[in-house]
Amino acid sequence: MILTTTNTIEGFGIVEYKGIVTGLAINDKTLSVGFKMSKYFAKVKESIAAVKEEAFQDLAENAKKLNANAIVGIKVDIEMSASNYAMVSVTGTAVSVATKR
Repeated sequence: MILTTTNTIEGFGIVEYKGIVTGLAINDKTLSVGFKMSKYFAKVKESIAAVKEEAFQDLAENAKKLNANAIVGIKVDIEMSASNYAMVSVTGTAVSVATKR
């Protein structure tokens, strides 16, 4: 599965647009690590990295259900709730691509 934030893929042509797909993931563990800001930011970074990977996996699975082999125009939205939960939403267009000749 090719994933890109661009609307085209070098060396490939879009054969068919399959539809818009979304991946969503939320870390359900509150980040309570005391008052040291450096420790807090390290936990936030770790949390977002894990949740982002999960959201991208969800995105790719949803595209596979549409028989797509690529997703173009990916947009990533990362949010932290007031309760310190990390949430990542990823949206893109599922497409079928083929190599250009």
